[in-house]
Amino acid sequence: MQDDAASLISLHGLERTFYLGDSKVQALRDVELQIKPGEYIAVMGPSGSGKSTLLNMIGLLDRPDAGTYHLEGRDITTLKPDEQAKVRSERVGFIFQSFHLVPRLTAAANIELPLMLAGIPAAERSRRVAQALQEYGLTDRAHHQPNQLSGGQRQRVAIARATILRPAVLLADEPTGNLDRATGEDVVRLLETLNAQGMTLIVVTHDHALGARAKRQLRMEDGRIVSDVSTAGADSAR
Repeated sequence: MQDDAASLISLHGLERTFYLGDSKVQALRDVELQIKPGEYIAVMGPSGSGKSTLLNMIGLLDRPDAGTYHLEGRDITTLKPDEQAKVRSERVGFIFQSFHLVPRLTAAANIELPLMLAGIPAAERSRRVAQALQEYGLTDRAHHQPNQLSGGQRQRVAIARATILRPAVLLADEPTGNLDRATGEDVVRLLETLNAQGMTLIVVTHDHALGARAKRQLRMEDGRIVSDVSTAGADSAR
């Protein structure tokens, strides 16, 4: 087990149970996990194994019933909801299979949204958005709404929005699930470039080819991490 002091993320004894009618579903069972800064991790396993629940915990979209979660040395489980929301907005980026862009906003306005919520001045927002549009090849799509963009363009807007505040960790839940193979490959290369620049990347996927590209693979079953493998030479799969 890694030293907590060297970890970006440290989970100890994490438990999460859901109640669906009369049914009890234990989504996470005594999860222990340490993640160092800059890692590239794939989380895999069958449907219902707890992958998305784990990602939601790390992304502060859900709270555990038991256990502790430290992010950058800070005990997140003791924070109030508004404090957690601030940490989530500033330190965690989230990319979804269905993009989750605001339909009525342009590509530029979607990217700008986290900067507005963080209280960044207008001139600085404009500078950062223009830079992001250029970096992600979206300058000529700046004033297009999501329904005017291709799937790959929408996912690039989503990635730009998720990383505009340079979070400590980028979480991707089936990021290529709604894309064709070629477009998905482009998106994965973009995520891997961000990881190569030092951003911690955690990807939930059913795609074994995508999972094999990560330098570390976690496999989950019945709410537990049953396998944790670091792959030497994973770069050769890229």
